[in-house]
Amino acid sequence: MTRLHIFIFSLVALATVLASPLPASALSLAEKASIQASMQRHVDGTLVNGMMLYLDPKDGDVHRLHPVTAHPMILTMGTHYVLCFDFRDDDGKNVPVDYYMADGESGYVVFHTAVADRKLLKQLMSDGKVARLR
Repeated sequence: MTRLHIFIFSLVALATVLASPLPASALSLAEKASIQASMQRHVDGTLVNGMMLYLDPKDGDVHRLHPVTAHPMILTMGTHYVLCFDFRDDDGKNVPVDYYMADGESGYVVFHTAVADRKLLKQLMSDGKVARLR
């Protein structure tokens, strides 16, 4: 390979890197804790007698979901975040809930909640719109 070929190859490689989407940026431990705490406050604030009530659009029934655990992983969606929480229904079936969050004037807020809808999150990840926070 001649020097000219190496130079051209290097320029093409650099242009490819610069044109690629930026990786999800890292957050400080304090920022991660703040996002997680905001989600937990949101969950706690929406519980009715210790349960989340969910109106299922498929059957029109109100289901009771019992909180189990928050996932420690934070996903990014541009300047927004996605956090996941496990719930269980009255029959003991696991029900994943994804919280889409934004940094508002007075802290992080939930702007969308997806109950038992991993299809949405998987599609956003497949489209490169959601990535795992590093």
